Amino acid sequence: MQVMAIATVNPATGITEKTFEPHDDSTVDKALAASVSAFSDFSHSSFVDRSRLMKTAADVFDAEAPDIARIMTTEMGKTFASARAEVNKSANGLRWFAEHAESLLDDEIVETSASDSRAVYRPLGPVLAVMPWNFPLWQVIRFAAPALMVGNTGLLKHASNVPQTALLIEDVFRRAGYPQGVFQTLLIESSRTEPVIADDRVKAVTLTGSDAAGRSVAQAAGRALKKTVLELGGSDPYIVLRSADIERAASVGVQARVQNNGQSCIAAKRFIVHSDVYDEFASAFVQTMSSLNVGDPMDPATDVGPLANEAGRDGIADQVDDARNQGADILCGGRSPEGPGYFYEPTVIAGITPQMRVYSEEVFGPVAMLYRVGDNDEALRIANDSPFGLGASVWTEDATERTQFTEGLEAGMIFFNAMVASTPELPFGGLKQSGYGRELGDLGLREFCAVKTVWVS
Repeated sequence: MQVMAIATVNPATGITEKTFEPHDDSTVDKALAASVSAFSDFSHSSFVDRSRLMKTAADVFDAEAPDIARIMTTEMGKTFASARAEVNKSANGLRWFAEHAESLLDDEIVETSASDSRAVYRPLGPVLAVMPWNFPLWQVIRFAAPALMVGNTGLLKHASNVPQTALLIEDVFRRAGYPQGVFQTLLIESSRTEPVIADDRVKAVTLTGSDAAGRSVAQAAGRALKKTVLELGGSDPYIVLRSADIERAASVGVQARVQNNGQSCIAAKRFIVHSDVYDEFASAFVQTMSSLNVGDPMDPATDVGPLANEAGRDGIADQVDDARNQGADILCGGRSPEGPGYFYEPTVIAGITPQMRVYSEEVFGPVAMLYRVGDNDEALRIANDSPFGLGASVWTEDATERTQFTEGLEAGMIFFNAMVASTPELPFGGLKQSGYGRELGDLGLREFCAVKTVWVS
């Protein structure tokens, strides 16, 4: 098996711009020791001090947003505009946890026969985060902000194709004043992650990635009896019912499909549309998808940049070709443009059958699957006929339908008349093969806490 180098490969050109030597075992061991040492002091720091540090880090992100965005665009191909938005979102996420963590982690007083009985939330220890390349800053902040505000220390094993972003995050926390060892990046290959998980100094693990990666990490953590949080893949349904605002549903649907060049676990992927409004929706949706500008992600006129790597581009090309060869209708797109870089045209597929790979697999690129359904029950059946259960978007003005789909959808997050999104105020996570546990919100704060029951007679 070929080991992926730790390197910045510009997906818009295919050129390797910078390579990095992996940390050796001695460097990793020193990082683990530093994380434990830092935890002994940092876990006893006040919420006031932790909040001050986190707000300072947010200020650094804001002040350096263009430079940070440029690195992300160079490493994984997201448009510069979306990269800047990610930096701003990350800064806002840090501030939210800085301002709310203390109250959300208040002792939970429970009335019993004791004179005092309560649940208390305390830091757990060093937490290892195995993070993906698609939102290389925000994904890390979703872990780091709650974990550090609790008083834990963090170890980041980032994706091998975003090493500059990984090192930048460590540097920002350092310059914000965090003590040495509180947040560190480990430049190691995926094959060397398991020994870190097994190390007694690591107390918990969080991963965002594929279901295969989730199984591997959960297995390793399970052998060591360590807590895990897994945020895995998604094949999110985007359901359009008869009462929907079709024009807006189609417009938002395009955004929901091609955000981050289509490389998002919560991107809308399966568009399930009631037959009474199917033709109107399909016409508007395909027209807008066809009009998107594919090109240089640094160009402000670009709507869709390249896929992050060659394997990703080739993978979705194979999925679309499989559907085409089995009789699917390619309503637009369906090919890779000529020239350098890992580009793929925005694509809409209809006439999908369960035998096609796109029916059951996650398609991680700007490819939308379009389904016509006769009623709400059929919409629910197709939406739930997936191994994934991350998010779902439902378009309806009917309160009864909102109740029906809230109860019936097998998804961790359900958004009505909006695209699925992450926000620091609300818990984020899925069901089925989309993982378990939650990031963000009060539940995200408590995932990596030592929960203690206190009873005073």
